Amino acid sequence: MTVKPVIHVGVDGSWRDTGALEWALQESLLRREPLQAVHVIDDRVRRASGLEPDLVDDTAMELITDVQKNLDASPGALDHEAGLMIGPPARILTEAAANSRMLVVGRRGLGTFKRLLIGSTSEAVAAHANVPVVVVPEHWKPSDHAGPILVALDDGDGNAAAMEFATTLATERNLPIRILHVWDLPAVFSWDAVNTAGVSSEWAEHAQRYFDNVAAEWHQKYPNLTIEVDIRRGHAVDGVVTAAEQSDAQLLVVGTHHHTRLASALLGSVTRGVLHHTVCPLAVVPTQF
Repeated sequence: MTVKPVIHVGVDGSWRDTGALEWALQESLLRREPLQAVHVIDDRVRRASGLEPDLVDDTAMELITDVQKNLDASPGALDHEAGLMIGPPARILTEAAANSRMLVVGRRGLGTFKRLLIGSTSEAVAAHANVPVVVVPEHWKPSDHAGPILVALDDGDGNAAAMEFATTLATERNLPIRILHVWDLPAVFSWDAVNTAGVSSEWAEHAQRYFDNVAAEWHQKYPNLTIEVDIRRGHAVDGVVTAAEQSDAQLLVVGTHHHTRLASALLGSVTRGVLHHTVCPLAVVPTQF
């Protein structure tokens, strides 16, 4: 896939309070690539609101004007642009950002009216986008955090895209990477405490060796990058969210497989759970990116 050197970010009326635009601007400056800010008017919400369409549109245009002024005042002398689109927010943002560097969204709705993002727009764009999607919590300030880039991996073969994305951002920021793997035994072992202890030790040792080798392989590719390994046993979502909080992670990176367009299978259960609960920016990276 040919990647267009531009970063897209969704903005709404709360853009001054959310961390999405600030995070996207920082990434734009580090990469020396322009930013495309997009505000989406959800036409269905506009019709249902009872407000005059012209009033909604005028408010949206004022928002775009303010965002453009903010972009023009940002450092770097890059050709940032802010634009207005109409339609279903998730679909419009996904299409606008297709094949770009990444799409950045905040925790709130991306239409004219504030709505909870979790479970709707963020999950939909993370599932459908063919580019990495970064979801930034409200009021997130990069300067307030000093932890590593945390990348949560499984023991499959589809981790290359997530690792490449994580190593790129860590290199830009001169940060270490921490490879995180959270495992647990299948329930079939729970009936036999003695057997569980032996199997648990074996699995822990296997996981440690496996991800130590993964770290060594990526360190050969990025010799100046510090790569750590964190192996934990427990529930995957709880383990990942807890590790991100304990390490004060500046970014949590996970991979996702796009097997289907059906809403019932948008995201894997672990990725969806982390998306709902993590308190740091989360990058969801398509396996094929």
